[in-house]
Amino acid sequence: MKLTWFGHSAFRVEAAGAVILIDPFLSGNPSWGKGWEEAAEGVTHVLLTHGHNDHIGDALPILKKTCAMLVANPEICDFLGKQGAEKLNMGNHGGTVDCGGFTTTFVNAAHSSSFTMQDGNIYLGNPHGLVLHFPDDKTLYHMGDTDIFSDMALINELHAPDIGLVPVGDRFTMGGAVAALACQRFFRFEAVVPCHFGTFGLLDATASSFVDGMEGSGTKMILPAIGEAFEV
Repeated sequence: MKLTWFGHSAFRVEAAGAVILIDPFLSGNPSWGKGWEEAAEGVTHVLLTHGHNDHIGDALPILKKTCAMLVANPEICDFLGKQGAEKLNMGNHGGTVDCGGFTTTFVNAAHSSSFTMQDGNIYLGNPHGLVLHFPDDKTLYHMGDTDIFSDMALINELHAPDIGLVPVGDRFTMGGAVAALACQRFFRFEAVVPCHFGTFGLLDATASSFVDGMEGSGTKMILPAIGEAFEV
């Protein structure tokens, strides 16, 4: 499995013949500083954890340009479908959808979900974490934006994810120390990648508190360079 982190919570996942973008906040992302075209090359799927602008990001132009499959909750699928996204694969809490070559399960996330327009916010359903199961590769869990919650133990029991993409920036998600507690108490990750930090001044600038909290855990810590692919 090959991953690329574009800053914030935006990841490209290449596995099982699929090219997946998760939460493609790209052209407006100061950590990435480029457009969406390079990141979206060859994309087959766009997965969205929730409806905030910094997670939907460039999903619509990517979907319209590439005809990739959108995997998201019903409200987001309806919202983007009415704007021209065509290949919609909706699901909700506890559901698993076949994405062709892999499956995605929608799990809990403790957060909110809306899209900000000029005339106000549009409610876009409940937020989710996403668990990606590949038949001959590792299981990947993108936590979305979330705090710690005890039912993470059930997510581990049901799905046993190998790779965790973990928000650590505080204020809008759990901070690094709490994220480290979540990873060690509830999961047996082979490797973790911290995200959702350093993008804006309101967030923690680095993942140092998460790195410190994971010390001695036996879990591989990956701190990728933005825009550079790596194997897990």
